[in-house]
Amino acid sequence: MTTAPPPAAELSADEARRIALRAQGFLGAPDRRAGVRGVLRHLGQVQLDTISVLARSHELIPYARLGAVGRTTVEEAYWTEGHAFEYWSHAACILPIEEWPLFAFRRRAYRDRPQWHHELSDGAYDAVIKQLRAEGPQTATELGGAKNKGEWWDWSESKIAVERALMYGEVVCTERRGWKRVYDLAERAIPDALLHDDLDDTECLRRLVRQAGEALGVGTRADIADYHRIKGEAFDAVVEASGLVPVVVEGWGKPAWADPAALATQPRGRHRTTLLSPFDSLIWERPRTERIFGFTHRLEAYVPKQKRVHGYFAMPLLAGGKLLGRVDPAREGRTLVARQVSLDSPRAVAPMAQALREAAEWVGCDAVRIERAGRPELIAPLTAALT
Repeated sequence: MTTAPPPAAELSADEARRIALRAQGFLGAPDRRAGVRGVLRHLGQVQLDTISVLARSHELIPYARLGAVGRTTVEEAYWTEGHAFEYWSHAACILPIEEWPLFAFRRRAYRDRPQWHHELSDGAYDAVIKQLRAEGPQTATELGGAKNKGEWWDWSESKIAVERALMYGEVVCTERRGWKRVYDLAERAIPDALLHDDLDDTECLRRLVRQAGEALGVGTRADIADYHRIKGEAFDAVVEASGLVPVVVEGWGKPAWADPAALATQPRGRHRTTLLSPFDSLIWERPRTERIFGFTHRLEAYVPKQKRVHGYFAMPLLAGGKLLGRVDPAREGRTLVARQVSLDSPRAVAPMAQALREAAEWVGCDAVRIERAGRPELIAPLTAALT
């Protein structure tokens, strides 16, 4: 029986919070020269989602860290010059192209899957590959139609085939065009030096655990494993070899690991006051968000309207290293509408006003209107702060 190594450090709750903020790109001056691509490489992934309120989530991630980067600039940074690809990580995510080899374990698992929900007729898979080879990158519509005449999940054979090829790694999503995936052959889209499945499962998982630990700074087994949606047992098998070190964090009550580089220097600096996408990797895991920030947050987009507390797409407010409230935004013409504002205290009024003004300007709105607030007495001071 082996003995667990002693913790490399004992961290206060506040130190862990600041380490997490720095690791996620919020503390200290952002690397503006690296821009959106630098944010993507630093985080290791950016989650995609269909919901668009202020903007889509993959746009909100660099906005939160860099400020008002042009939305066209964001898309071009992701999808031009072969810097990124889309694959299944935490969910459907944009990933740095350098991470292609690390997902060989997942591609192999998909290829070995004994059965699929959607059946394919003989020749359908090969037909899609042949068309992509002959005609170049295409959407599912261009490949023959994304769906049949039934419900939205009733995919056409060409859509089933190309999605299967995507999972297998024979095809890669190289961009989103009008929110449709654009597919190309991996042999054409992935650089030769990266186009391989040479890493065995253990090495893939070891590197992904290390990358997740670096992106989070400090985390529990569940935090780090969830980052790329790997199983807890897989985490257990590779964490000792990953280079992450065990730590004790005040109040967590669970074993934790940290990136050694995150422990080497004190996290210092400030960050911009901003609104966060619910799919931001700083806050996407509810138990971690509660543990680090003492803030309970739930995406209510899929909750029946009458049961929502904070709104359809409530965005937490990050200010001074803490989460101080949230707002459910919408757009009406050139007006940003705060349908529901929930603030923890009056001290959050000024930061919320600042975040709303900046967000409105970023998306081309020239006015902000407050509809409701969890504390109605804060509507007047918030409105005054906005003007």
